[in-house]
Amino acid sequence: MLRVLVRHADTTVVRLPSEVDYENADVVGARCEALIREGCRTLVLDASDVQYLDSSGISMIITLSRLLDDHAGALRLAALSDNYRQVWRLLGLDSLLPVFPTVNAALDGRVTGACADTS
Repeated sequence: MLRVLVRHADTTVVRLPSEVDYENADVVGARCEALIREGCRTLVLDASDVQYLDSSGISMIITLSRLLDDHAGALRLAALSDNYRQVWRLLGLDSLLPVFPTVNAALDGRVTGACADTS
């Protein structure tokens, strides 16, 4: 399921499961919401293991982004596969929530080239 990789001050890095879909998006979202209630203001979602992401997963990510916005925080999505970065861009979600190429880039806040076209 969801693994907390780093928790320091108000920043948390979590690794998403290989599938984020209708079956588990609510559970993953609830766990992340709990982290936010506990004081997390910068939440980095490490998507390096994600092999399947459906609309439920995308909706959960958008909901988390809005929740963090309401708490003066930031959601950062990192290491999304090329295929899903392209989907993210085609849906126009990169303007709402940019994708960072790595977790380290997300922690540093570097967006440059994160959603560059790889085709």
